[in-house]
Amino acid sequence: MKRRLFSTVLALTALAAVAESPARPFAPPSSSSRIGSIMQIAIVDRTTGAELPIYRHRGEYWVAGRPGARYAIRARNAMGERIMAVMSVDGVNVVSGETAGIGQTGYVFGARENSDITGWRKSDSQIAAFEFASAGNSYASRTGRPDDVGVIGVALFRENVPVPPHPPIAPYPSRDEYSSRDRELRSESSALGDAKAKSAPAEAASSADAPAGAMARRQAPAPSLGTAHGRRETSYVGKTNFERAQSTPDEVVRIRYDSRDNLIAAGVIPVPPTPRWPRPSGPSPFPGSDPGYVPDPPSRY
Repeated sequence: MKRRLFSTVLALTALAAVAESPARPFAPPSSSSRIGSIMQIAIVDRTTGAELPIYRHRGEYWVAGRPGARYAIRARNAMGERIMAVMSVDGVNVVSGETAGIGQTGYVFGARENSDITGWRKSDSQIAAFEFASAGNSYASRTGRPDDVGVIGVALFRENVPVPPHPPIAPYPSRDEYSSRDRELRSESSALGDAKAKSAPAEAASSADAPAGAMARRQAPAPSLGTAHGRRETSYVGKTNFERAQSTPDEVVRIRYDSRDNLIAAGVIPVPPTPRWPRPSGPSPFPGSDPGYVPDPPSRY
């Protein structure tokens, strides 16, 4: 049995499931829009409502952000039980503002619950919006923690739910108990003789004292991106207690991000080659590819 280092943890309860947006950007076959097994994690452009494509490159996951765009971390609990999500952006806990660690507070999602986490938690009723910005203007850089700008992390924990103990089961009467009681009844009946009619009520009472019912019942080319401390917005949460089943996360989702230009330059986003008109052998009916109109022929004279 694994030792639990963190007992009862005060966690914020994610409220109000968010409907899935019908908008969906085109994504090449090498990308998806959600990753994770215990929870499905996506990054949402709040301007368009679209889940950003997530690209896998050299063992890491990437999304392309637009400077100035607000975004959200969309989390969908895929389990039929409560799950705690400790979330970080640029190495900073999104609830407490601490330099992120897996033992800190986070959001608790009910079974099959989903919600968009839209910003830095300021109180039980307000957040400061997540907003893509230059790395120097990120919240982490402005608070003296620039080393981990450009990464979103979600550490997921299952809950320790105590199994209720089984109720005690009454023992079955032994064969000897039945035999001794039968002998007592036969002895009493013989001693009474002719007073059998008068002894009937007493005999019935004695039978009631017997064990009734033996069956008892059971119970790059551009500046790198970071995440700014955006404008204040209303976002309500409540508090709950959550005890982790173990001290280490059951799953960690890590998504890196940067501008589209930088990800193209780094080879993260593949760029399809410009199509060229194939030139057949021999004379070609379309030797040029520049668009235009038929020019006048040169003058004869």
